[in-house]
Amino acid sequence: MKAVVSDEKVAVTPVSHFMRLLITVIAVSMSLYHMYAAAFGPPEAVIFRGTHLMFAMVLVFLLFPTLSGKSAKWRTYDMLLLALGLAGVLNIFLDYENFVNRIIYIDDLTQRDIFFGVALIVIVLEATRRVIGWALPITAMVFMGYAALFTQVKLPVLLEQLYLSTEGIFGSTLGVSAAYVMLFVIFGAFMEKSSTGRLFMDFSLALTGKSAGGPGKVAIISSSLFGTVSGSAVANVMVTGPITIPLMKRTGFRPAFAAAVEAVASTGGQIMPPVMGAVAFVMAEFLAVPYLQVALWALVPALLYYVSVFFAVHFEAKRYKLMGVPANELPNIGRVMIERGHMFIPMAIIIAGLVMGYSAPLCALVAALACLPIAMLRHTTRQDITWMTPIKALEEGARGTLSVAMACACAGLVIGSITITGLGIVFTQVVIELANNHILLALIVTGIAGIILGMGMPTTPAYIVMVALLVPALIKMGIVAPAAHLFALYFAILSAITPPVALSVFAAAGIANANMWTAGLAAVRAAAPAYIVPFMFAYEPALLFIVKEGQEWYHALWPIATATIGVVGLAAGLFGWFRGHASMPQRILLVIAALSLIKPGAITDLVGFGLLALVYFWQYVAPHKEPLIAKPI
Repeated sequence: MKAVVSDEKVAVTPVSHFMRLLITVIAVSMSLYHMYAAAFGPPEAVIFRGTHLMFAMVLVFLLFPTLSGKSAKWRTYDMLLLALGLAGVLNIFLDYENFVNRIIYIDDLTQRDIFFGVALIVIVLEATRRVIGWALPITAMVFMGYAALFTQVKLPVLLEQLYLSTEGIFGSTLGVSAAYVMLFVIFGAFMEKSSTGRLFMDFSLALTGKSAGGPGKVAIISSSLFGTVSGSAVANVMVTGPITIPLMKRTGFRPAFAAAVEAVASTGGQIMPPVMGAVAFVMAEFLAVPYLQVALWALVPALLYYVSVFFAVHFEAKRYKLMGVPANELPNIGRVMIERGHMFIPMAIIIAGLVMGYSAPLCALVAALACLPIAMLRHTTRQDITWMTPIKALEEGARGTLSVAMACACAGLVIGSITITGLGIVFTQVVIELANNHILLALIVTGIAGIILGMGMPTTPAYIVMVALLVPALIKMGIVAPAAHLFALYFAILSAITPPVALSVFAAAGIANANMWTAGLAAVRAAAPAYIVPFMFAYEPALLFIVKEGQEWYHALWPIATATIGVVGLAAGLFGWFRGHASMPQRILLVIAALSLIKPGAITDLVGFGLLALVYFWQYVAPHKEPLIAKPI
């Protein structure tokens, strides 16, 4: 067997030519089915979501076999489990008229419904475990166990909720995976096969490669660009890291810090418009708004995230006298745009389509179909394209959706259990009581919960659980709904760079040959302003372009400007460099100034600007006498 690294776990590709061909045919068929649905309209919700789930289950049991499929006995066991899972969905399809016409919670379940309902729940849990590990299945079992054992909900009613309604497995979260995520993952696969990654890297090198700490800035720009089409922090690290991390080390960056920069930059791709991570589509569904609206809300926080990381690298480079890449080793920006710049067109198609009001799946479909014809326009981008390229892109698109599809199906079990028991309302009351009506305490509790949940499961299900349990409390305490949802999303994402379980940091540390704990702590330090950004827009929705009644959009510009200066000041204080090397008293003043600017309000803005001016003048009239820190090895 040959292992192939995926985002979450390790898929096993059989040596058998027939099995490889079978997987390719199924994966390509899955992608083509969803592309057809995006072009001509999907069937009824349960049919569409059920078909999506069946495709995903088939691929999961073929690519993630028991004991790596080393025994025919275990392979037979896998096929029996798969057959049970497919039968659970087909039971609804074959008796769809009864499914539509029955009165839920009134009509009795048949023995067949009970059997196949229980079977499908078990198979969804098992398939999810195979793709993303135990955390989410255990979470689902805990909530189902609570509903069955500690509430007055009867087992048949719970089973109906989870199996025979659109509030459980076949809920809106699985619908988001089928309708939105699948198309954007396919688009990302076509972009990758069109050598767009090379464009992002060369473009970044040409822009910032020769400046102080240039390779670190290259990592930030290239990872943010690649993240817009990959939506996965770990995948981003594995694609851009092998290029940027050695480049950073060669120019003097410490291995741990190089790994941290790449991990932090890659993680931010999930919140970077125009194409964010899968969770953005779930957020749009929950808030019942167009995806473009979510992208607009996320724009300024994403820019603040990357500005903070960019200046963290810049100040670190200044402090350690880190040079950039020699000019003779850098690509020319004009040549890059002439040779590869046309590969930005597919992303422009998505943006233009969304602005013109077309649906997000249709925009992703058109952009995906445009990738290869656009790549064929020039020799530099068509030389690696063969007749197999579209087939490989379609196959990788389907494979890339598996973790999200199973996570969304399993998260449906959590949502269904919470809804039927009213646990969300109870939890909201508990959070409000614990916070004693202090919004800051409620935000801190939510942030910690997001990091803990994100450590054990992918961003999407972690966010879904937070929306069910914690976000309603924030909204009830006065935080506007988009800010509350984005707050939860941010902290679910930041778990990827927060020890002890920081998956993107571990991936980057492996490439850099760095200590994982050292790299993890460096990542937290580099991304420190990013942990504060969510609190900023929770208190000041203008950062999301949400202004008070009677105000215009331009009233948001001043809070955005002060917040931007604030995150730069915070990076300066944390990394010990402003106009020059900053002493400890100066660093403390810089941090206080930054926090003052980050907090909305005229008085705090005056304090912040005053302290920044004081430190600047202090360094101007009395430059630090200590020698610069030696260049690290």
